[in-house]
Amino acid sequence: MLRVILVLLAVALYVYFIIDVARTPKGQARSLPKWLWMLLVIVLPLVGGVLWLILGRAWPEGGGWWRRSGPVAPDDDPRFLRKLDDDVWSKKMKRRRGEPT
Repeated sequence: MLRVILVLLAVALYVYFIIDVARTPKGQARSLPKWLWMLLVIVLPLVGGVLWLILGRAWPEGGGWWRRSGPVAPDDDPRFLRKLDDDVWSKKMKRRRGEPT
């Protein structure tokens, strides 16, 4: 039973590597041309795939998938900064009109 699971895992990884190379845009493959990476992944199934992940794949900038896609701090968030500006402007206008703030 363990052999069957290992074989299924190896086949799943093999298919993942092929799909990952195929879906990567042409200019984002590092070290070698994309067609050569595809050939390596097909000819050397697991070794080529691991080499693709380490040497060929362009990883997302900023930490990868585990990071939030939004701003990290409030001062990085344009909506937050816009709200601060709007608050300052509305207080300024209320002061001009003589309304209590």
